[in-house]
Amino acid sequence: MDVFWSMLVFFLWLAWLLLLFRIFADLFRRHDISGWGKAGWSIFLIFLPFLGVLVYLIAEGSKMARRDVEQAAAARAEFDAYVREVASQPAPAAGSGQVPPPTS
Repeated sequence: MDVFWSMLVFFLWLAWLLLLFRIFADLFRRHDISGWGKAGWSIFLIFLPFLGVLVYLIAEGSKMARRDVEQAAAARAEFDAYVREVASQPAPAAGSGQVPPPTS
């Protein structure tokens, strides 16, 4: 049982650590709060880490998920625009140093 409890504590600690880094990433990509707000949340998360994570998730959890969805949609739109731009460019001219297509 000692091994089980040790593994459980280790994985819970690891999950909490990943969550803490995730919260810091969300905190510093936000544009809706000032630098002082970010500093306040950071100090709270550093000095009271378990309580800070819990409070941040309760206060900002749903907004955190919404920001993730918006960021993914923006990245997808940027990628789609890049693909359309590259696909609309003409093929390279002959003799431009490009390898010619194989002939059958």
